[in-house]
Amino acid sequence: MATRADNIASNLSFANFSKATELKNRIWFTIGALVVFRFLSFIPLPGVDARALQALSAQTSGTILDMFNTFTGGSLERMSLIALGVMPYITASIVIQLAASLHPTLAALKKEGASGRQKLNQYTRYGTVFLCAIQGWFLAAGLESFAASNGLQAVVDPGYMFRIGVVISLIGGTMFLLWLGEQITSRGIGNGVSLIIMAGIVAQFPTFAANIFGQSRGGELGGGIVALFVLMVIALILVICFFERAQRRLLIQYPKRASARGMMQADRSHLPLKLNTAGVIPPIFASSLLLLPLTITQFAGNSIDTESGGGAFLQQTLQYLGQGQPLYLALYAAGIIFFCFFYTAVVFNPEDTAENLKKNGGFIPGIRPGNRTAEYLDYVLTRITVVGAIYLTVVCILPEYMIGQMNIPIFLGGTSLLIVVNVTVDTISQIQSHLLAHQYGDLIKKAKLKGRMR
Repeated sequence: MATRADNIASNLSFANFSKATELKNRIWFTIGALVVFRFLSFIPLPGVDARALQALSAQTSGTILDMFNTFTGGSLERMSLIALGVMPYITASIVIQLAASLHPTLAALKKEGASGRQKLNQYTRYGTVFLCAIQGWFLAAGLESFAASNGLQAVVDPGYMFRIGVVISLIGGTMFLLWLGEQITSRGIGNGVSLIIMAGIVAQFPTFAANIFGQSRGGELGGGIVALFVLMVIALILVICFFERAQRRLLIQYPKRASARGMMQADRSHLPLKLNTAGVIPPIFASSLLLLPLTITQFAGNSIDTESGGGAFLQQTLQYLGQGQPLYLALYAAGIIFFCFFYTAVVFNPEDTAENLKKNGGFIPGIRPGNRTAEYLDYVLTRITVVGAIYLTVVCILPEYMIGQMNIPIFLGGTSLLIVVNVTVDTISQIQSHLLAHQYGDLIKKAKLKGRMR
C-alpha cells in the first residue's frame, strides 16, 4: 500500500487537471478574485484629481512610501479605494495576538476553540477599522497640504467632508479586501491575504523591470551592476527555496505491536520541524509595524509647517527612517527576529505536542515522555528558530542595503522576493495536495467497483 501511495505521489503532474474539476474551479475562482483586486486598484478615491496625483507620486518616489505602494500593487500612488491594502488588518492582528499572549481574558478566549477564535477575529476587525480611520484621516489631510504646497490641486473640494469621505471609502476598500481574501481561502486555492499581497508585488514587476533597464540604457546604471543584480536575485530565490524546505526531522518511535503474521514489530515515524516555522509572517509583521507610523508621519509632516519644531522633528524622523538607513534596517531586523520567535511560539506548542505523543504511545528515543519531551522539543525548536531568524534577517536586510546603495527599485528586495517565492511554493504545495487527494479518490472508487464485481 505504501509503495502504491509513493508511486501516486511521484506520478503527480499537471496533466491531471482535466479530471480534477474541483481544483480547476478553485483555481479559476482565485484568478477571478485577484482580477477584481487589480480592478479596484484603479478606482480613485472620490474628490481626487488623478492627473495631479501623477505629478505628486513622482515627487514622493524614493521614500518609505515606495514599500507601502509595492505591497498595495500601486494603489497608494493612484489613491484608489484600496490604497491602504491589507496592512491595517495585519497590524491589528499583530496587536491582538500579542494581547492574547499577555492578557488573561484574551488568552482564555484563544483556548476556547472555534468560538474563541471567532471572537478574536471580530476584535481584529474592530482594530482594522480603527487603524484605517486613523491612516485615512492623515492621508487625506496630508494629500491636501502636500498638493497645495507644490502648487497643485489634487483635491477637488478640500475640507472635512472630503476627509470623512476618504476615511469611509478606505475603510470599505480594506474590509472588502479582507472579505475577498477569506473567499479565496475557503473557495479558492492558497491563503487569500498572502495571495493579495503577492499579487500586488507581482503587478509592479513590469514597471520596475522597465525602470531598471531604462536606467541601464540611459547610463544611470552600468551593465555590470544590472548583471550583478540579476545574479543576486537568482541566488536569493535559490537560497529562499532551500531554507523554506529545510527541516529537522525528529525520530518518533512507538511500542512494539503484533503484526498480521504474529511477529512483534515497532513502528517509527518522524516529526518534521521546519527551519522557518513562521514563514513570511515575520517580515510582513515587521514591515507593517514600521509602515504604520512612517505613513502617518509622512502625511502628517506635509500638513505641519516644516519651519516649526514639530515639522522639523518629523522631517528628521523620516530622514533617519528612510529606506536603507541604519536605524530603519536595525528596527526592521529587530522586528523580524522578534516575530520569528513570537509566531513560532504561537503556531507550535511543545507541551501539547509532547502530550499528544504520550497519549499515542510515541516517544523520542533517549527522552522520557512528558515534561522531558516538551523541554527537548522546546530546546530543538529554539535552536532551529535562531538559524531561521538569521536566514530571514539576512535575506531581507542585506538586499535592502545593497539595493539602496545601487539606487534600484525596492520591488526586487529580499522582503518582496521572500513573499513571492514563499507564497508561490505554498500555493503549489496545496495544488499538489488537491491532485493527490483526487488520485486517491479515483483509486478508492476503482477498488470499490472491483469489490462489487467480485
